[in-house]
Amino acid sequence: MCSARDGQAQRCHIRPASDPKSATARRRNRTTPGRGVPCLPRPRWYAAAARDEVGGPAAGTVPSPQSHKGMAKKLTAFSTAGSNVAGGGYYHLPITDIVITKRDGQKVKTVQVVKADGSDDDLIELSYITTKVIGKGTFGVVQQIKLVDTGEVYAVKWVRQDRKFKNRELQIMRHLSHTNITQLRYFFCTLDKNKDTVYLNLVMEYIPETVHRVILHYSRNKHTFPLFFIKLYMYQILRGLAYIHMLGISHRDIKPQNLLCDPDRCIVKVCDFGSAKYMIKGEPNVAYICSRYYRAPELILGATEYTTMVDVWSAGCVLAEFFIARPVFPGDSNLDQFSEIMRILGTPTEEQVLEMNPNWTECRFPKRKAVAWEKVLEGKGTPSAIDLTVRLLDYVPAKRMTCFDGMTHVFFDDLRKPGITLPDGGPLPQLFNFSHEELQVNPSINHLLRPH
Repeated sequence: MCSARDGQAQRCHIRPASDPKSATARRRNRTTPGRGVPCLPRPRWYAAAARDEVGGPAAGTVPSPQSHKGMAKKLTAFSTAGSNVAGGGYYHLPITDIVITKRDGQKVKTVQVVKADGSDDDLIELSYITTKVIGKGTFGVVQQIKLVDTGEVYAVKWVRQDRKFKNRELQIMRHLSHTNITQLRYFFCTLDKNKDTVYLNLVMEYIPETVHRVILHYSRNKHTFPLFFIKLYMYQILRGLAYIHMLGISHRDIKPQNLLCDPDRCIVKVCDFGSAKYMIKGEPNVAYICSRYYRAPELILGATEYTTMVDVWSAGCVLAEFFIARPVFPGDSNLDQFSEIMRILGTPTEEQVLEMNPNWTECRFPKRKAVAWEKVLEGKGTPSAIDLTVRLLDYVPAKRMTCFDGMTHVFFDDLRKPGITLPDGGPLPQLFNFSHEELQVNPSINHLLRPH
C-alpha cells in the first residue's frame, strides 16, 4: 500500500501483475485510507528483453573477434554460443594457465595475455605481482598488480565468464580510446581449480581514487567540495559520456563509485562498462538497470526503449551530490526512488509520464510541488550550477541537455579562460583535445567547446 513518511513523499509500492480477483491482488489494490491514492502497477521490466540479459549476447556493430590459430600448447580455446552481430558463429577466447614462481621472496605470476588493441592471435607474456585487492562485489574482484619487468601498475578486473555468451564489457572496451575513459590494456582467461569455470581478466590502467571517495573525504573533514574542482571533474564526466554516446553506447551505471579520479593530476575517467550496451533504436532493453539512487525515472517506470539520456540523468545526480555530499534521491526501493524524485521535482504531468514510458497507462501519483534547487543544494549551488542541474534532471528524456551541449554550459566557462591553471599553479588536464569525430557531432557548438 502507499503510506506517508514524516511529511515526505508517499512511498508507492509496485503491485504484482496478478489476477485482480485473487486475495493478494485485492489486498495490494487497496488505496491508502483517507488518501485515495492507488498503488502503482508493477512495470514489466522483470520480463527482460531476450537480447539484453545481463552478460548476454552483445548488440550493436562491434566486430566479432577472429578465431585463434597457432596457440601455444598450454593455451586452449573455449567457445561461447552467443550469436555474433554479423549473424551466428562461435566466439573464441584463449584460456591460459597462470604460472607461479618465487622471485626475491615474492609470488610472481606469469600469464599469456592478448593486447586490447591488437589481434587475438598476438599473445605476449606478462609477469606480475598482486599488490592489493581494490574492490569486491557480485561482479567479481578488482586487484592492483605491478609488472615485474617495468614496474607499471595496473588494475585487473576478474569476473566469471559464462560459456554461453560473449562478454559485452570486453567487446565494448576494446573499441574505446579516450582521455576520460579508463583504458583496457590486456585481457586473458583462466580456469578455476576444478577446470569448469572460466574467468575473464581485464587488465586496465590504474587510477588511484574514485569520485565517491573524494566526496567522502571532503564530507568527513567537514569541508565543502571546492567549486573549481566540481567544474573540472563534472566537465570531464560529461566529456567521457559524450564520447561513448557518440558511439551509440549507454553506460547504464553512472555513479560516483564508477568515476575514477587522480587527485594529483585532476583527471577523471569513466570506468566499469559491465552494464554498458550499444543502443539500437527499436531494440528493447532491460529497465531494471543502473544503481538505484542514480536511476532515471523512465527506467523506474519500466521503459524498455530508452536512450543514452539515462546516463545524463545519472550525471545530474552526481552533480548535485558534489554539492551536498550525499545522494540527492536516496530511495529505499525502486518505486520509493520515484517518490524521492517527486519530492524534489514535483509530480510529473500525464504528458511527462507518457514521454518517459508510452506504455504506462495507470499513472495516478500523489500530488507534490517542486522544491527550489537552491534549497536542495543547501545554498551551495551557484545560479549556473543550478541551471545545469535542472537541464540534466528533466523528467522528459528528450528535453535533457546532451553531454556535448552540457560541456558548452556557462557553468564551465572558467575552464575556458586563457591561461587558466589549477589552484596550485599546475596545468589543467587535457580538456579540449577533441577528435575529428567529436567535432562532427554538432559543428554548430564547436566554437563554444574550445577556449574563448
